[in-house]
Order: sequence, then C-alpha cells, then structure tokens
Amino acid sequence: MNELQIALALIGALAVIAVVIYNRLQERKIHRRTEASFARPERDVLLDEEPGGDALTRPDSGLFEPLSEDAHDADPGMFHGRDVQEPHFGDTEILLDAALSEAPSQPFAIAVEELPGSAAPVTQTRQPPAVAAYDDAIEFRLVLKNLDGMTAEAFEAAIMHAAALAKPVRWLALPLGSPVWEELSPHSGKRYLEVQAVMQLADRDGPAGKQDLAALCSLSEELAHSQGWQLRCDDLDEAVQRAASLDKFCADVDVQIGLNIVARGSAMLPIARMRREAEAAGMRLSATGAYQLLDNRGEVLFMLGNREPRAFSASNPHEPETKGVTLLFDVPRVPDGVKNFDAMVTLGRKLAHEAGGLLVDDNLRPLTDVGIEKIRAQLAQIYARMEARGIAAGSRLALRLFS
Repeated sequence: MNELQIALALIGALAVIAVVIYNRLQERKIHRRTEASFARPERDVLLDEEPGGDALTRPDSGLFEPLSEDAHDADPGMFHGRDVQEPHFGDTEILLDAALSEAPSQPFAIAVEELPGSAAPVTQTRQPPAVAAYDDAIEFRLVLKNLDGMTAEAFEAAIMHAAALAKPVRWLALPLGSPVWEELSPHSGKRYLEVQAVMQLADRDGPAGKQDLAALCSLSEELAHSQGWQLRCDDLDEAVQRAASLDKFCADVDVQIGLNIVARGSAMLPIARMRREAEAAGMRLSATGAYQLLDNRGEVLFMLGNREPRAFSASNPHEPETKGVTLLFDVPRVPDGVKNFDAMVTLGRKLAHEAGGLLVDDNLRPLTDVGIEKIRAQLAQIYARMEARGIAAGSRLALRLFS
C-alpha cells in the first residue's frame, strides 16, 4: 500500500467518524426540542362549549332554503334543514376530498441542466417535503419515542388496524438525524426518533367516540410495550369533550345552498343549451354526472346537476329535455364564499334566461334581488363564525372537517 492509499484511507476514516459525531449531536438536539414540545397549553379554547348545549351526535347537514322577499315572516338568521330528496344527481355524490398531499418517504432526485464544462448532468438530492403538523384544533395525538430509533417496519400492523377505525388517522414520523417530519411509510427502511399517530376528532359523520380514541391508544400501547418504547397519549376524556364541541360547531355551519332553474308551466328545459352555458362558464362534467366549477387546487366551488333522477352523460351530449336543474353550493368548503355565491347566482340567472326557465328556491318561489341579498348576509355571518373559530371556509382544516 503506497502513501497515497494510506492517506486516502485515513481521510475516509476521519470523515466517517465526523459524520457519526455530527449525527449524535443532532439526535441530542432533536431530543431536547421534542421533549420541550410535550408541554400542553394551559387552556384549550375548544373545550369552551358553544352556546346552546353539548350535543354528542352530528345532525345531517341541511340544504339551505333560499329566502325570497315573500317570506317576510321568516327569521333571516335561520337556516332550514329539511328532509328533501332534491336536487337529484343520479346515484352520485359530491367528491370533495381533502386529503393531504402524500410526501415521498425517500429522498428523490432532481435532474439539473448540464453545467458548462461538465461531462455529465448534475443530480441534486432533496429531502421529501414536510407534512402538516399535528393540529390540536381538530386532532387527538399519541406520541411514541425511542432515542435509539424505531424501525418503520414495526408500525405496519398498527397502521393497518388504525385504518379500520371510524375516523382518519395520520402517522407522522421524525427520522433519526433529520429535523424534517414526514409521513410514516412502513416500507421506507428508516429509523425514527419520534412517531405521532393523530386521529381527526370530527367529520360529517359526527364526532370521534371514546371507543375509537381508546382503540388507537391500545394499539400503540401494545406496540410500545413489545418494543420497549416510550408512549404518551392525550387525555381521552378531554379529547371526547373537544370532539363534541368541534362537532357541534361544524353542525351549526354545515349547510348547502341550492338554486333551481325550472321550466315554466308544462314546458321543458333544453339540456343541451344549459350544458353549453355551463361549459362556457368554465364548468366541467365530472365522473359523477354533475358539472363542477373547480378552483386552482381542484376543489369544487359549486356544481350543476339534474333535478330529475338521471345524471348528465358524457356519452350523450344531446340529451333530451328536463323539468329543471339545480346549482349547489357547499358553504364551509368554499373560500371567498360570498364572491363565489354571487358567481353561482349570475350563472343561475343566465341559465334561466337562456333556457326560458325560472330561478326559484326549493319551494318553487321566484328568487328576487331581495331574497338573494338575505342569503348573502347570512353567508357572511357563517363565514365570520368560521373565521372566529380559526377554521376558515375552504381552508385545509375546513376541507378535512367537511368531507
């Protein structure tokens, strides 16, 4: 072995030692930081019940009946939930998924343009983007920790069983030697300093029950006990109270607004003409058989469906006539809601004009400027309540809650 080889070997050994020392210092630093993050706030605003009771069950979201100026004796601050079958969208439902973007569990490579004078393109390695952190406004959390690291594979069974629980569960993981949280993948081959399992406390099916919260804790306790890991669970009774409070708030603001375009007398509306107007307004026919107007995130702002029990068909653009169509607006899922409601009203009026129909509410009463203004004012009240709660309409939190 010549002197050059000896020197290279020494340099390599020193580099390995330096990396080991650096990683150990980083692990200790992360450990201190995560221990400090266990401190809970003195007061959780979600434990303060909304005025009017502590209902534990979530009522069905109501279809808001627009108020016309003829309904002078109605309370303009009330929304009316009714057992109605209209509007019909065939056998469809609104696809309004709020899933977070999946972060890759492994670093991924990005090709960079070839640099002048270089023999080959340069490739840079970048860590996966961080996932959304635990949010105590809408989630219950348990934490698993081990300074020596926890293997990703050990979580596979727990993740599978948690997927069968009534409410969504996210698994957030902090790899050893990394400051960036990511979504846990049981097949990543990584070791984690800390893992958090977080369950959503409410959605449109109601609040999380104590049984599901306890089941998640039990799964994690069995895993932690078998592996010798540290475990901490949020208080179950407190989480049940937070879930009930959150669910009651959501039920109060979870409404939909339907505007109907119906034929006059015994006449019928031409479907082909209304489809052309919807497409001209930027709406696209979805797989569910309803036209949707999407924002730049791909989320639905409002939709147009047939009032009769058959969906619009892409294979039959020249469909026959119909007695009516409905524009539907999902209030808590739409950002800048008053503006987008106005856009829906404008389209509704145009559809009625072009098709020779009438713009009416669900009781077939004509909608006038006065009635539309009352709806607009009530929408502003709902959005103000959501802002005050810290759950803005159309935000990431709102899309998860109202899914």
